[in-house]
Amino acid sequence: MATLIVVDDHPIWREAIARDLTGAGHRVLGVFGEGKSAVTAIRQLRPDVAILDLQLPDLSGVAVLQAIGEDCPTAALILSASGESSDVLEAMKAGARGYLVKSASAAELADAVERVAAGDAVFTPGLAGLVLGEYRRLANAGEAERPKLSARETEVLRYVAKGLNYREIAERLVLSQRTVQNHVQHILTKLQLHNRAQLVRYAIEQGIDGD
Repeated sequence: MATLIVVDDHPIWREAIARDLTGAGHRVLGVFGEGKSAVTAIRQLRPDVAILDLQLPDLSGVAVLQAIGEDCPTAALILSASGESSDVLEAMKAGARGYLVKSASAAELADAVERVAAGDAVFTPGLAGLVLGEYRRLANAGEAERPKLSARETEVLRYVAKGLNYREIAERLVLSQRTVQNHVQHILTKLQLHNRAQLVRYAIEQGIDGD
């Protein structure tokens, strides 16, 4: 069970989301229709997850992410009508841990909340590859050379970038979940990053995908 808030400017929609997630066993701490109230709620309530629309009447969803900053323990899951790569890209750069379009089912959303709360990156199917490709095109060739990862670490990082959890990665690579966790921790240390969301952004920027 995760604690969460729902931020969307459509009252019927946000109440329906809150109802569905409560029925799935999650604890909804509040629903909000504006970005400023969402920032205040995140800082005061410190939920595990903030489900956040991009289009809000005052602050945009991206502005909310920028206001709370990367040090905030709340994970942001974008739930938007837009599946445009530019919107997904901007949200991930601002610190979102996941991105779903509003056509996602109630079960998909509940699962995404659980995975995002656990530290995974979650995308609507099809968006991950789109974002990876866009980041490859935008990556700055003049950036400092990335630290060297082993072949196995690179394999693990590719699957992390695709949004797979530890169990799924372990099954793909025929490893134990503990071994996968150790690999992820070693990668974080080597790259001087702090969490899996930052790993995903790094992998996207460097063109490390699941191919």
